[in-house]
Amino acid sequence: MRAAKMAAAAAAVRPVLQSCRYLRIPQPYRAQTRSCQTHSREQATPRTGILLLNMGGPERLEDVQDFLLRLFRDRDLMALPAQRCLSRCLSRLRSARVQQQYQRIGGGSPIRHWTEVQGEAVVELLDRMCPESAPHKYYIGFRYAHPLTEEAIGAMEQDGIERAIAFSQYPQYSCSTTGSSLNAIYRYYRDNGIQPRMKWSIIDRWPTHPLLLQCFSDHIQKELEQFPLDTRDDVVILFSAHSLPMAAVNRGDPYPQEVGATVQGVMEKLKYSNPYRLVWQSKVGPMPWLGPGTAAAIRGLAQSGHRHLLLVPVAFTSDHIETLYELDIEYGQNLAKECGLDRLRRAASLNGSPLFSQALAQLVRSHLECRESHSRQFPLCCPMCVNPICKETRAFFRSQAP
Repeated sequence: MRAAKMAAAAAAVRPVLQSCRYLRIPQPYRAQTRSCQTHSREQATPRTGILLLNMGGPERLEDVQDFLLRLFRDRDLMALPAQRCLSRCLSRLRSARVQQQYQRIGGGSPIRHWTEVQGEAVVELLDRMCPESAPHKYYIGFRYAHPLTEEAIGAMEQDGIERAIAFSQYPQYSCSTTGSSLNAIYRYYRDNGIQPRMKWSIIDRWPTHPLLLQCFSDHIQKELEQFPLDTRDDVVILFSAHSLPMAAVNRGDPYPQEVGATVQGVMEKLKYSNPYRLVWQSKVGPMPWLGPGTAAAIRGLAQSGHRHLLLVPVAFTSDHIETLYELDIEYGQNLAKECGLDRLRRAASLNGSPLFSQALAQLVRSHLECRESHSRQFPLCCPMCVNPICKETRAFFRSQAP
């Protein structure tokens, strides 16, 4: 009976397996042996810790299976039947294909590298901008790769941090990304039966921060200049964001609206210089997801006679598998050739942009000055929320008001 149930469950997720695109990869930023991320001004005991939250990525090909295992086990991201058992099967079956994708972009994800670059720049700026809360120290908390969120929290507690800021590196909030990372913080304390010694607050969304919009518009403008002058005004800008299952959208996840707000803000900066659309990439499985898909949009525009397209990764601030493999290789090379496009280019990710570092530092500075533990939106769960941990996480952070 148990074997029959497992076989049925495996059949139910086989379509997910066949089309899963959660992972792809860029130039090798090899991990040198580093302990759990505890960074910055090492001479003085840090007062303010900034935990940079993101999904992470495998730095080496041999890390891929563990990365996938953690991803498939995250019920905040996806709920599967017999999840603990199936996650092991899925991670083993998917790892070879995903390793090939990472091999194409250099052998590992650069997301830790770029997070370190951003973190160093941010704390250097903050130590000058906010001496009253200095020294500042950044920590990296990845959901599915080392340093894990739980490892970073332990390091922060050990360092004696007084004020802890959980800073989501996803500008637009989704329950499956920022929500999952914040749930992990709450679970750390709940599962260990301890209370935090430091005061927590969160920067949970920032889709329309002026410097974020300026960064995107600057990168778009720079890339538009690579198109011939006589076609530049006709280039279609495709803002591409990771898609979301319609089941999550219909529960009330705010992600689509917040991504749309970013797009509108960027186009206002550009004075609506070009035609544009918001499209969605990385659909997984057979169920309905937000559309139009990025690949389908490229094909449709090509069939309508558009020969010059510009992709903009609007929900990703650092390069990783979905920019360097999916956008650059699958679409920028393979699909562009298939569709006969004259030019399909991609705007550079924000990565180590000095202006982007200023944006991050300004966000932290404003957060410290306003003395709020979270945004006004954060306490509101999705109207049709089905995850009981969400309310517990919100109660935890409300109790942490500085």
